[in-house]
Amino acid sequence: MIAGLSKAATLYLTPALALTAVLLSLFAFLAPAVMLQDRVALLTVTPSNALFPGQSTNVDGPSVFLGTLGSIMLLDARQAIDTFAGSCSRHTNSAPVNCTLPTVSPAYDLSALPGNAPSLLLSPPAPSSAVFIAVAISFSALFFFMFTATSFRHKMGEKVSSALDRPLIQRLSAWIGVFAFMIGLTSFAVIRMWFGKAVQDFNNFIVAQGNNGPKLLAEVGNGFTMVWVAYAFHAAPLVVALAKLNVKATKA
Repeated sequence: MIAGLSKAATLYLTPALALTAVLLSLFAFLAPAVMLQDRVALLTVTPSNALFPGQSTNVDGPSVFLGTLGSIMLLDARQAIDTFAGSCSRHTNSAPVNCTLPTVSPAYDLSALPGNAPSLLLSPPAPSSAVFIAVAISFSALFFFMFTATSFRHKMGEKVSSALDRPLIQRLSAWIGVFAFMIGLTSFAVIRMWFGKAVQDFNNFIVAQGNNGPKLLAEVGNGFTMVWVAYAFHAAPLVVALAKLNVKATKA
């Protein structure tokens, strides 16, 4: 029974985890400029009195959601919103958000924030970060297809099965998975440090202004949670692929 569960987990669960990892990292990469506009972001600035304890928690004002490809702003219901790169517009709170094409080198439009807000501290990361992430996600998708194909090769006919069983294919699949994991995780870690420093400096600047400061709070977004979960899922099929290589090397 244990052997059967182990085989089922290796054969069916790990490809599902690999696919989930690709989708989660893709969603975190594209948000908020392309999708999930006001739900997922890497950095958010929202109206809040959290930096000034004891004051009313009911605060209204603009919200800004930043990502690797662009940003969106949510203003008053009577106002429209536009951003420079990866731009979006929303005329009412109930209206859909319309976005233009995103870019790997966005220029965040933070004009919705008050004049005394430290907007200059919210700068986008280097364009190379988005490029590396795109490469990593492409490798992850390729690893998913190759890993799934090699896992189900016994159901694809004798010729296809023998081709996928070649050591070269197995090694190529495993190394693509390693590159996807290392490049993607490193790139997102660098962006996390970049935005983490921006959040810290932004909030410290507001606190330094005292009660005259804007009622805003910068926070690291939930997009990073999706990223860490994605690469935790990616690790499972990667370990299986490397284990298969080790077994074949030992037998040889």
